[in-house]
This record gives sequence, structure tokens and C-alpha cells, in this order.
Amino acid sequence: MKYTQLGKTEIEVSRICLGTMTFGEQNSEAEGHEQMDYALSQGVNFIDTAEMYSVPGRKETQGSTERIIGTWLNARKNRDKIILASKIAGPSDRFSYMRNPMKFNKEQIHEALNNSLKRLQTDYLDLYQLHWPERRTNYFGQRGFMPSKSDSWEDNFEEVLEVLQDLIKEGKIRHIGLSNETPWGLNRCLNLAENKGLPKVVSVQNPYSLLNRTYEIGMAEISYREKVGLLAYSPMAFGLLSGKYHTDKPPGEGRIKRYPVMARYNSKNCYEATEAYMKIAEEEGISVAKLSLAFVNSREFLTSNIIGATTMEQLKENIESIEVELSKEALKAIEGVHARIPDPAP
Repeated sequence: MKYTQLGKTEIEVSRICLGTMTFGEQNSEAEGHEQMDYALSQGVNFIDTAEMYSVPGRKETQGSTERIIGTWLNARKNRDKIILASKIAGPSDRFSYMRNPMKFNKEQIHEALNNSLKRLQTDYLDLYQLHWPERRTNYFGQRGFMPSKSDSWEDNFEEVLEVLQDLIKEGKIRHIGLSNETPWGLNRCLNLAENKGLPKVVSVQNPYSLLNRTYEIGMAEISYREKVGLLAYSPMAFGLLSGKYHTDKPPGEGRIKRYPVMARYNSKNCYEATEAYMKIAEEEGISVAKLSLAFVNSREFLTSNIIGATTMEQLKENIESIEVELSKEALKAIEGVHARIPDPAP
């Protein structure tokens, strides 16, 4: 395994992070425990979750992923070996069953964090992240910012950072991160941290894959220069980049087919680009899954690549990607496909 410094902290996290959003939906508690056991045995020390998981978010399964991680931590007594990250959900009418209203104010942050800690059976989180902005931008399924007269959000970043600073002083969280964020939002937080003595954001969890490289525009330079690295989610594009949907008998129960409302990767351009990447992988002598993950692993602005699997075979292949170093020819071919079909995921 390879390791990367988490921001400017003293923490070293594995270049591969275990994503857990399938625990409690597509994976049982026993399967989740098996995945975490194996990942840890392979040097993965970084686990990411969220209060809204499992996915898709439903009242009946909300918090199930954190509970499964909690029973594993309690059974294994290995909390000191894990860098544990979770997230507080931003505003959404879909998830009002969690808290109402869903805001990043003191009361809501304390409630969300305390509930997560209880489910996870731990006293602290190494990384606590804002799952998506409180303002109306970069929602799942909506890329970028569109000004709207109906947007009633008022800049409250300073107040949010002050609340998180108090929680750091209490020892409930060690560091903070953002997710689904824009260059403006990240810069706003960094400026406040520098000018007001508030905690500095150490990571940004945004989508990044061969089918969605929008992070490279604006965000990548900030990540690199400010040492606020990317935690890349959906590096396999909901499984499309495994190539399994391009076979004669594509799976009927895969994530793209099972949750069409969330399938931003289910477009003609995504399928065409994936087919091209499959050819590059074949020439490289590796699976397209390893090609896809190795590409993400190679980015200089990356802190960790968040993988997710529903089977042990998938998990093993995903972790093995850390051993793959793509050739110059493969990287050049990837850029050729990207130039022809740039960022096909809507």
C-alpha cells in the first residue's frame, strides 16, 4: 500500500480509501465486516462513511452503514488503527427525515455528529466533512452553479467553521473536510482559516474518474498548491468502468441499473468512452477497472481514491490497482479519448 499525508496534518492515509455506502443495502453486516477485515489486512487504514448512508438514502436504512462500521470497531477493538471519516448531510427535501430543518448551524451539526459517533461506537472522528454545500450548487445531478433568485442562502462559512473549531477543541473531531464543493467554496474556507484563525480544510471529496475529470478545472490547482487533496469518489463511475455493462450479458442488478435515478454515468457518451478505455486496458494487459483506478491513483492532487465494492473479488481487484503504474503510451491514449469525449457524465 502507498500512503499520503492528509493535508498538512500529521496523519498518513492509505492511497486507497474504503468506501462503505453499500453496507446496509447491497452488503450485509457480515459482508461489510469481511470487507473491512480484508482492506485492513492489505494496508488500507482509511474508511469513509456518512450519516445518510446506505445509498440510496432512505429513512428505513439511514445510518445503517455507520452502525455496521460501529459493530466492527467494537468487535475488533482496532479504532487506533483506522482513520475514520464521516459526513453531515446538507439541505435536501429528500432527507428531511434525518433532521428538520437541515442546516449547518450549531444545533444541527452537534446533533448529526453525536448521532454518527453513537452509531460508529467511537468518541471521535479523524475527519468530519460537509457532504454537500448548504447553498444551491454542485448537488448530485447538477454540476456547477446557476444563479437563482430563489437562493436564500447567506454566507455562514465563518459560523460553521467556529462550530467545528469548538468540536475540535472538545476532541470529537480531529480535522475537517468539504465534499461536492466548488473553487469558490473551498477558497472561502481557506481564507477564513488564515485570516480568522479557524480550522483549515484538509481535504475535498468530489467525484473524479475517467468519465468525470471536471475537478481538474479550478479545483485541482487549489488542492495541489494549498495541500487540500482530493478524496476521489465514484472512481469506477458506478461500476461502468469495470466493463461489465459492455458484455453480452450485462448485470441486471448493478448499481447503474438498480438505481437509475442516481445514474449520472448512464449516457451514450459514457458507454462510448468506456469502450475506448477498455481497448486501452487490453493493450496495457490489465482490466479496465485497474486502468481506471490506476489513473486516479496517479494524480498529484489526489490524497486518496475511495473505492467501493459489493463482492470480495471486486474489492481485491480495486485494492490491487495501487500496484499498477500506467505506461506513457496508455496515459497518452487516455488523453486522446478525453479530448474526443470530455467529461461525458452529466
